[in-house]
Amino acid sequence: MIEYSEFVRLSRSSDSDERGHAAHLAALAYLDHDGPADEHAALYAALIGFLDDPSVKVRAALAYGLLHSVQAPRPIIMALLRDSAVISRAILQYSPVLLDADLIGLIGAGDPFTLTAIAQREKLSSRIASALISQGDSALTQRLLRREDVLLDPMLLLDLSRSLGGDATMRGALLSRKDLPAPARLILVQQVTESLRQARIVRGALAPDRLARLLRDGTDTALSAIGETEAVQARGEFVEVLVGSDQLNTRILLHALTTGHVMFFAACLGALSAISRSKVFTLLENGSRASLIALFSRAGLGPEIGRLLVRLVLHARAADLADDVAARHYVVTALTEELIAEYDGDIPHALEEAFAYLSEQNIALARKAARGVMSTFAGIAQGPMSLPQVEELAQLPLPAA
Repeated sequence: MIEYSEFVRLSRSSDSDERGHAAHLAALAYLDHDGPADEHAALYAALIGFLDDPSVKVRAALAYGLLHSVQAPRPIIMALLRDSAVISRAILQYSPVLLDADLIGLIGAGDPFTLTAIAQREKLSSRIASALISQGDSALTQRLLRREDVLLDPMLLLDLSRSLGGDATMRGALLSRKDLPAPARLILVQQVTESLRQARIVRGALAPDRLARLLRDGTDTALSAIGETEAVQARGEFVEVLVGSDQLNTRILLHALTTGHVMFFAACLGALSAISRSKVFTLLENGSRASLIALFSRAGLGPEIGRLLVRLVLHARAADLADDVAARHYVVTALTEELIAEYDGDIPHALEEAFAYLSEQNIALARKAARGVMSTFAGIAQGPMSLPQVEELAQLPLPAA
């Protein structure tokens, strides 16, 4: 508690520290006031009087007292906002009294210290975050992307993925966001693929053909995994983007099914055939061969591809393709052998791309399925390895040198 006379003495003191103490006390008293109205009015007048104090320390003490309160008088906060830089930046960063309309005009000025202070506010609306990012400051944009509490417009994230996806640091910040739309995530995955393709250490470690196959397979897996997540959450925009941009082809459909991304596969067929995804999924689970052929035909797939997918669906019903690599290898092997037997080794032109994909997957899946098999067997097996006897060859006499 402090007497009125003592408060007046501190307010009129020649010592700036005492005046600053009075300003801080006045701010706290105003915010916590529950007494007479005339006393509250007197405190408000005192706050206004401290705005004209020649010492920045006094005005800073006033700002510090009001800084975090939503009850702080707006006229005084706006006056402090136009004060010296150290006070103005504190108000910008902490005061909850400021509205988006107050901040937008300041963002347009483009002062880097002002932008940084605004970006550090506890709460930022999507509108303010977008305005800050539009200033084109890379460090500021990355800071905002790292903030999970700041909601960003999906179209803005998509535009940023297109324009900044070539930068690895920015790409990481974008990929870390849970609200990143699926088309943007696919763009970034494609950027990662291209970066790996151009990296000297990668190009030097793998033959060009094998590198191309690995990167293509990785991109296909990422695409179908993204599509599966979107399909599980009943969001159809991703598949619509794929269909609209002609990125959906037979290879993607095969890859989605062989990797166990059945929901994505069903969503693709639903988009292509204009049939609801639930009905497509029911057909995939229980439909007859004839109904499946009709489904694939309605989706615009040729008869050869349709029959191939029917076989793959029937095999997939009895196997866990999502988690079991060995089952996936078995299905792809069986499908490949069936094609060879049916066409007597002369694969028709319409199936060449699909057959090439299955052959690639057969090799890749065989390698994955074989990893660790021998070491596991050696840990449980008893006795020596069964090997054929090798006959010793007679030593050949060599002529004297």
